[in-house]
Amino acid sequence: MTTAKDIMHTGATWIPAHETLDRAAQLMRDHKVGALPISAEGEQDRMIGILTDRDIVVGCVARGHDPSKMTAGDLAHGTPRWIDSGADVEMVLEEMQTHRIRRLPVVENKKLIGMISEADLAQHLTDEQIACWVEKVYAPS
Repeated sequence: MTTAKDIMHTGATWIPAHETLDRAAQLMRDHKVGALPISAEGEQDRMIGILTDRDIVVGCVARGHDPSKMTAGDLAHGTPRWIDSGADVEMVLEEMQTHRIRRLPVVENKKLIGMISEADLAQHLTDEQIACWVEKVYAPS
């Protein structure tokens, strides 16, 4: 059985809710990622959201806000989704498809150990699985 841990990439980095969006963009650049889990104030291991590069552009820059003044926490909305490292790849796909998300944090023993992105799916899944995932995640609602 292929698990979330088998297909994830390691090295996911937290961003504290109080960090500014310009700092978040720098972290994304330095770590070569497009998303960072947001941690609650004073609680490194409690996720309150996921910040994406698109969130910074659409939720801050395109609205005329200053990314050096807005924080990651300002853009943390909704219920953060995650998956256990031992979850079967079908459960991973179900979670991502149901919630129409492109990145999924992977936890083990309540600790963030990695992230699953579109690139990870492309490297580990069949063409049929990828096509089904794309159709469900990107199809108009």
